[in-house]
Amino acid sequence: MSKKASKKSNIAKQPQPPLQVVKPALVNPLNRDLAIGLLLLFTLFAAYKPAWNGQPIWDDDHHITRQELRSIDGLAHIWTQLGATQQYYPLVHSVFWLEYHLWSDSTFGYHFVNILLHFLSALLLVCILRRLAIPGAWFVAAIFALHPVQVESVAWITELKNTLSGVFFLSAALAYLIFDKERKKKLYAIAIGLFVLGLFSKSVIATLPVSLLAVFWWRRGRIDWKNDVVPLLPFFAVGISYGLFTAWVEHKYIGADGDAFTLTIIERCLIAGRAIWFYLVKILLPTNLIFIYPHWNVSQAIWWQYLFPIATLILVSVLWTLRKRSRAPLAAFICFVATLFPVLGFFNVYPFRFSFVADHFQYLGCIIPIALFVGSASAISLFKGNIQLVFYTIVLMTLGGLTWKQSALYADGETLYKAVIDKNTDCWMAYNNLGVLLQKTRPADEAIAYYQKALQINPNYAEAYNNLGNALSQIGRTDEGITYLQKALEINPNYAEAHSNLGILLEKSGRIHEAIDHYRKALEIKPGIAEAYNNLGNSLSQIGQTDEAIIYYKKALAINPDYIETHNNLGALLEKTGQIEEAISHYEKVLNINPNYWQSNYNLGKLLMKTGRSNEAIIHYQKALQTNPNYADAHNNLGNAFLQTGQVDEAIAHYQRALEINPNKINTLQNLASTFEQKGQLPDAISFLQKALTLAKSAGDESMIKEITMNLDRLNQMIRSSPQGSR
Repeated sequence: MSKKASKKSNIAKQPQPPLQVVKPALVNPLNRDLAIGLLLLFTLFAAYKPAWNGQPIWDDDHHITRQELRSIDGLAHIWTQLGATQQYYPLVHSVFWLEYHLWSDSTFGYHFVNILLHFLSALLLVCILRRLAIPGAWFVAAIFALHPVQVESVAWITELKNTLSGVFFLSAALAYLIFDKERKKKLYAIAIGLFVLGLFSKSVIATLPVSLLAVFWWRRGRIDWKNDVVPLLPFFAVGISYGLFTAWVEHKYIGADGDAFTLTIIERCLIAGRAIWFYLVKILLPTNLIFIYPHWNVSQAIWWQYLFPIATLILVSVLWTLRKRSRAPLAAFICFVATLFPVLGFFNVYPFRFSFVADHFQYLGCIIPIALFVGSASAISLFKGNIQLVFYTIVLMTLGGLTWKQSALYADGETLYKAVIDKNTDCWMAYNNLGVLLQKTRPADEAIAYYQKALQINPNYAEAYNNLGNALSQIGRTDEGITYLQKALEINPNYAEAHSNLGILLEKSGRIHEAIDHYRKALEIKPGIAEAYNNLGNSLSQIGQTDEAIIYYKKALAINPDYIETHNNLGALLEKTGQIEEAISHYEKVLNINPNYWQSNYNLGKLLMKTGRSNEAIIHYQKALQTNPNYADAHNNLGNAFLQTGQVDEAIAHYQRALEINPNKINTLQNLASTFEQKGQLPDAISFLQKALTLAKSAGDESMIKEITMNLDRLNQMIRSSPQGSR
């Protein structure tokens, strides 16, 4: 019994299998990230919908690859030739070069790339924040992506500089953070390689190593010389070198010099202190965003301007005091100021001429305050559960709506500049740029009014004097135009474009030698102006310096091989010097680029006639007349070509059309007379010659009078000697 009981007891003590509790399947984090990423991408593109097809605005014409840089040689010049592009950011301009060859002037492609790069930066930001264990990574990235202060960087084609350099800045930072943990040489090489590529996109990312040191101090409470500082020394060396180089380029090629930049160190500190608070406020309250903000009147004599740098120093003191409780706020502030440092006023950058602040200046800088706020709120569980979701949704929908509204201003330049003027009524640059746009599509009077308004606000604005001079010359007020261009050069004697434009007007006024002097001066200041070489060639040709003119035409073509006006001008000069085949080749190059360029069609027709290729000449004269149907000389010469090929009636029709356009064309009257003589209609021939003789006498052309008189006598003699005449 006892044994059985014992056995039963043993059986009872055997462990039973645990209950199988079926738990709901957790969402795969990768799938969740993919879903959030796709949602953010869709939302981002939707927010920028009004700017998808936005037309080029200020500076875009200097960045969308210019004609002279579109070849393979042009791509090489982007990397090897200072001044070939506005700033030496060769990677940016290489991307523009590729974009041009992919979608030419279709702006959607350029905007698509900017939006996509902005999205990639948001994804990289998620990876960095997670590596740093900062909560709310996706929310920070979404705010960064949808914040309206970013519109200027994303919707403005020119600011591919920001979106491209942003990707390299963040990817270099991520690579270095991984290297900091794993200490692999390959990761270090990748990080510094990405950093250099970023510098080739925009030099403001030179501040990356400062931000990394601030992060290390925040994470570890100290900075180790061997592990933290020494590996970053090459980053500092490369970044500082490229930053100083960019500052020199701004001064040399862009015009970041002059009275607008004569600021004392105290005034520069006043600008910096105010700018820091300006950017912080725009992140927290993104209202009244303007493409060009009012230019601050900075003066060390105005007491209240010192409040901004004083407030900054007080903030730093408070953050330093709080560092024992949390280093994050001070580290974040260091990163924020470091990222903004190149544009805080201590270096001359061209936009300071009209404003000391701009939304695109804080493209990367805004990340830090956003991350600090969201990370802090998440760490203390300020929002939980559904409340958190509702809060996130409201914030992102608000930001997306503001971005959608702001991006609509970038639909075209006129919309943008009028929006600037509405909020910044003294923005002289907006008036000038609006005038430039209107001058292309509307009567010059409207553009003139905007230039005058710009000069009323800023009487020392050389560009507005230059543009006003050109506009006045357009409506026949050449002498006034010359006066304004001279005023532009009084303000800025090294304004190459104004020298070139003044040369054009002086040439129109018959002052050829003065024009030549200004063309030469323009090219001395800025050797890359193809138009100045072309115009100098024109002027030299007019005074008989043919060989030198040919040299300058060829220099223009070396800069811009597709410069059709120069090909046409060079062809005409080569024709005069008897170099017929070479002249023909230049006209053919023009027509390969633009088959409807009527001047080259006409000129090629003339040369083909000279070489006995009348049928080919007819084709080119007809093409010239398709574009310019009221060109009397083309009708006259086409008549000659038809006559040579035996098509007499067609010849007569074009001679008559030439006379409808210009009844005083003596050579056409002579051609008609000759044609009617061939047809045996001598009275008609005599009638045309008599009209030609009257015009020749009015012109006082003795040789022509003699020639026509001889032909009239000959025809009258033929009539008298004919049987019908003798009767």
